[in-house]
Amino acid sequence: MATVVDAALCEGCGSCEAVCPADPNCYEIVDDKAVVVHPESCIECGECVEVCPVEAITLQ
Repeated sequence: MATVVDAALCEGCGSCEAVCPADPNCYEIVDDKAVVVHPESCIECGECVEVCPVEAITLQ
């Protein structure tokens, strides 16, 4: 699976970055949008999907 952020929906709140337990963290906020910068570290826990207030993140 891959973590996908819909940039059109993302508001850059940083909730996904804050909750991600992966090391290194999967996310960084770039230009006010969440970007998956370390997809290889994703453990597919779904925490980011659950915490996103605008449902911009999916596991595909």
